[in-house]
Amino acid sequence: MKIVVIGGSGLIGSKLVAKLGDHGHEAVPASPASGVNTLTGEGVAEVLTGADVVVDVSNSPSFADADVLEFFETATTTLLAAAAEAGVGHYVALSVVGADRLPDSGYLRAKVAQEQLITKSGLPYSIVRATQFFEFAKAIGDAATVDGVVHAPSALMEPIAAEDVASAVGRVAVGAPVNGVVEVGGPELIGMDDLIRRSLAARGDAREVVTDPHARYFGTELAERSLVTGDGGLTAETTFAEWLAAR
Repeated sequence: MKIVVIGGSGLIGSKLVAKLGDHGHEAVPASPASGVNTLTGEGVAEVLTGADVVVDVSNSPSFADADVLEFFETATTTLLAAAAEAGVGHYVALSVVGADRLPDSGYLRAKVAQEQLITKSGLPYSIVRATQFFEFAKAIGDAATVDGVVHAPSALMEPIAAEDVASAVGRVAVGAPVNGVVEVGGPELIGMDDLIRRSLAARGDAREVVTDPHARYFGTELAERSLVTGDGGLTAETTFAEWLAAR
């Protein structure tokens, strides 16, 4: 199949393109660097010509509330119109587990807006919601740092390796559209505070981590299982310890 990967040069996209290629598919990475801009529409119609599947794993360059909403609404509207015109048979997008449960987060509100555009488009689709990536543990800790001390809740997470996310998205992309949501998470339940402690320790970072149930995660307070997959979610194999050891 010809599968166009929007955001194909990024963390997930580059891994996804490689995996699809290894399985004999024509995987086409698309990004502004390759002349495809979903905000302006440049190159979008051309790259989707003859495509069987389009996979959107792109992300906003700015996480400011207004910016991220504008990015996902504009890019998704552009892509959906071009995919419909090209006769694409399967529209796949990567989203976030818990997005619909955390409306206080501007980023997650934007992901919900993206999902709603897709579900209402009339195109055959699959939305893959993944949990937080191991690769983002440092950024989560940095964002939670105040005066050199990390304040994080003990809310549970099921962090996952980016490699495993790419594999899950790839399997969905080559399958039949589910016209719904597929969730995927890592193999372990880990408190956010504990994940950050382990991440810091692995890097020799001496910052103190204080457990604070009211500490916000990118603008929102978390319930114990806000970021955990529901029943029927897929479970990846790589543990955080294995990921750390491999690095």
